[in-house]
Amino acid sequence: MKTGRLEAFSDGVFAVIITIMVLEMKVPHGRDVAALRAVLPVFLSYVLSFVFLGIYWNNHHHMLHAVRQIRGPSLWANLHLLFWLSLVPFVTGWMGENNFAAWPVAIYGVVLVCAACAYRILQRSLIKHEGEHSTLAVAIGKDTKGKISILFYTLAILFAFVTPWLSCALYVAVTIIWLIPDRRIERALAKSERATD
Repeated sequence: MKTGRLEAFSDGVFAVIITIMVLEMKVPHGRDVAALRAVLPVFLSYVLSFVFLGIYWNNHHHMLHAVRQIRGPSLWANLHLLFWLSLVPFVTGWMGENNFAAWPVAIYGVVLVCAACAYRILQRSLIKHEGEHSTLAVAIGKDTKGKISILFYTLAILFAFVTPWLSCALYVAVTIIWLIPDRRIERALAKSERATD
């Protein structure tokens, strides 16, 4: 199967996840700016999760453009990734509503580490079908950023029971690492196109 159908389905799921997340934010009671203080933790957790979802959507898009076809195992790997991402609104709301308490911050990290592992599984599934010398395989390389992300998420889960704000700082660090779209795939695609011209 071509990648277009999988990408369209995934884009729809990303859109629904973000919509659910924003609908969870409640309007503050009060007419002045001080009323916003009560919803600040919810807003901050929303911003963090929105950026995470944007990063996944962006990199997912680039990854699918680096492959020619999708097989059954990759469809299931993609659903596995979307499952973990679909839990982001729940853990985002829980973390924000409880002012970044230890358990919600830790469970938020569990969902993020599971999503990161699911993304790697999807990558490996696509590379297995395309081959170890495929455009995607060359672009991914050693995937240092992916490995660092999983390490930071794991540390954040542990630190949540000591200093939840340190965990949040690690989550923000991962977003900073990934905020600029991963150019490896774009460069590999451009090189592949030049080679076929």
